[in-house]
Amino acid sequence: MAAVSHQQVRGRPAHPPGITSLAYTPDGKRLITAGSNDVIRVYATGSTGEPRNIDNCPDNNLAVAATNDFFIAGSEDGSVSMYSLETCSFDKLLTRCPVPIRDLAISPDGQWAAVASDDTEVKIVDTRDMTNVLFLREQPKPVKHVTFHPSGSYIAASCTDGIIYVYSMTKTIPELVKKLDGIIRPLETDVEASACAIWHPDGRALAAPTVTRDVQVLSRNEWEKQRAFSGGHMGDITALAWSPNGALLATAGKDRKILLWETKTQKIVARYDYADVTKLVWHSHENIVSFTTSDGELFIYEDFVAGNNANLLEDALHPAPFIHDPLAETSGNARKGLTNGLKDSDQGYGRRRGSLDSLDDILGPDMDLGGDDFVEDDDGAGYADGRNINGKRTNGHLDDLDILDGKRRATSQSWQPNTHQSFQPGSTPWRGNRRYLCLNLTGFAWTVDQDTHHTVTVEFYDREYHRDFHFTDPYLYDKACLNENGTLFSCPPANGNSAMIFYRPHETWTARADWRTELPNGEDITAISLSDSYVTVTTTANYVRVFTLFGTPFKVYRQKSSPTVTCASWRDYILTMGNGPVGADGWTTLLYTIENIKRDEICQSEDIVALSEGASIKSVFFSDNGDPCIYDSTGVLLVLQHWRTPGQARWVPMLDTKLLERLVGGRKEETYWPVAVAQDKFHCIILKGGDQYPYFPKPLLSEFDFKIPCSTATALEDSEEPLVNEGSKLEETYVRSSLMLSLLEDLVVATNATHSQRADLSRRETEVDKALLQLLNVECRGGEDRGMKALEIVSLMKDRNGKMIELAGKIADRFGRTVLKEKIEELAEKRLMGTEDDGL
Repeated sequence: MAAVSHQQVRGRPAHPPGITSLAYTPDGKRLITAGSNDVIRVYATGSTGEPRNIDNCPDNNLAVAATNDFFIAGSEDGSVSMYSLETCSFDKLLTRCPVPIRDLAISPDGQWAAVASDDTEVKIVDTRDMTNVLFLREQPKPVKHVTFHPSGSYIAASCTDGIIYVYSMTKTIPELVKKLDGIIRPLETDVEASACAIWHPDGRALAAPTVTRDVQVLSRNEWEKQRAFSGGHMGDITALAWSPNGALLATAGKDRKILLWETKTQKIVARYDYADVTKLVWHSHENIVSFTTSDGELFIYEDFVAGNNANLLEDALHPAPFIHDPLAETSGNARKGLTNGLKDSDQGYGRRRGSLDSLDDILGPDMDLGGDDFVEDDDGAGYADGRNINGKRTNGHLDDLDILDGKRRATSQSWQPNTHQSFQPGSTPWRGNRRYLCLNLTGFAWTVDQDTHHTVTVEFYDREYHRDFHFTDPYLYDKACLNENGTLFSCPPANGNSAMIFYRPHETWTARADWRTELPNGEDITAISLSDSYVTVTTTANYVRVFTLFGTPFKVYRQKSSPTVTCASWRDYILTMGNGPVGADGWTTLLYTIENIKRDEICQSEDIVALSEGASIKSVFFSDNGDPCIYDSTGVLLVLQHWRTPGQARWVPMLDTKLLERLVGGRKEETYWPVAVAQDKFHCIILKGGDQYPYFPKPLLSEFDFKIPCSTATALEDSEEPLVNEGSKLEETYVRSSLMLSLLEDLVVATNATHSQRADLSRRETEVDKALLQLLNVECRGGEDRGMKALEIVSLMKDRNGKMIELAGKIADRFGRTVLKEKIEELAEKRLMGTEDDGL
């Protein structure tokens, strides 16, 4: 869209030449100006009459900020005065500094006033009680600009050292949460060039002028560079402001230009010729922009946004210009959907009130939104609802923000179930301009958005066996799988092209063996998986498409449970998940099917994925021994036992990460990103600081031993009885060893077992009996009254040759348990004769 120029609007003499400040009241009814004389002017919006003057104010007022009831002005003599808008008169002296005041900001609720001066500290003064003062003291030099987050939870302070200091206001004492270096340039407090960091109205980002005379946007969650408004000004930027709904950005510069930018495209849509602009503000709901100049003139520009661009001001709140919007991108691993036509909160990581990205924080905690049908956003991972089946947010999410300008959409009366959204195991959402496509024990693949194309990198842990590779990606791949044989990619349909899969083997004995296959038009890919034998693709048409490793279509069928959610594979087996019947809570039941593709056999058909209430799947994968595993949002790792026998499968918890000893007593605050189950360990990435996904640089892998949740770690440590503590640990060892033995027995029976597998089977049987012997030893030490349980423990032994039961008798004899020893000998005799019954 080409930028247009406009006719000049005549200025109004407001103050003598010098720095002139202005501020609208939040309701837009009044405009206050202050300048280099001792008069402050109050203009009524829409009135052509003279403004009301407040005389005998301190000279040289350099900053002004307003609420609907009062405004404050800061002068060169260091005083900050409060004035009543009802009487247009002086109310009280709010605070005083020994040096000139440079900038003022008032929190959205009007309680706090931030005062920046030529002193190094910033004062945060309670407007109701001037004796209640907080301080921002982390910056080493004076602060030139201060701005409040739309929720009042943060303050951004632009320091003259060229760093933006971001403080959290959620605690009793302001806490520095981030120092943003390399964005603004060092500027003295008295120069006209601006270094102000302004918050986008949606609260998720701030923008600031850069050394290159651009405006750089930074995300609040990750503090990373996002889109930039560049190539506009030929001189230093002196003022900038978002439109009330964030759809437009206005900037003024020393090149005698005011530029109007569209936020979504970062394109200039209009140019205005005005020189020496020092301050610029938007009206809260009218198409009016007012600005002042160093000549002391005030310009009230009605119909500032002309033509079709004016429609942008009528829209709901626009999102900040992210490279990849975290509200639009997700790994899809959370349960999301609609309840009675209304979007529910993100339950993939537990229900909670909106984060600082949500409307709760934008409007403030006291805003009554009219009931439980208010939309909640979740960042945190957490990401807002309203995505399509590919995990990407539709345009409908903008409608929910109409609440901010007093509008409210009519809610649908038709009931709709809550469905599990599709996701790709091992992938992460966009964070800045990069994301992981795949993370496992073989290696990892990630992509970087270069605007016109992506660049994909694949790295391996074993670089002696595999070589890393890197390529330019014009297809914009968004999913990947990686194993010892090759790498599989897929991309969504775009620019009239169909969705496509691409397989690249690591090594071949022919010249070229990689291949691409396009899916039918209108069909998008929801998940992909790669095994040693097959490529599996699930789609939005609820098809499961299976290919050989050389691209031959092997099988196509429609999944019974729909919409599809995800898939995983191992050797000849594939596991698919989809949405099933609706449960009592309004959520669809998550169902899975496991099939042997080669033998065309169904192992488990549309069985239920066992999840606790409110939990969701974070990842699904096969272990190195080929057992299906899931990791849910509550931090529990589960394995599917007896899955090869139809109707016998059950999900067994192998580890509850919330019960890890490292977390006992709140010593650490961390979560875990699942990677794999291998070598009898859970391999994961430790996430700290509230992160929900791993990020760059390449994260380190950690591993944890399995520990079936039989009793909590806290109970074990606090136990006053050593025998109870030791016995509980041994009981967990027995249950875990029995589970691992069962999984191996199923594998040996179902496959052509190797010698090492059979030897491992014998070893695991011994481990089970060993745990029981140790548990028997604890019981015998506990006293004669534990004899019944001791005999029960002996009866649980596998003991094929009687050796373990013989050792059990020796343990009883050592502790003088004569009766128990006789019972054990009777049990051994019955086993030898094959007459042992189920009871004791």
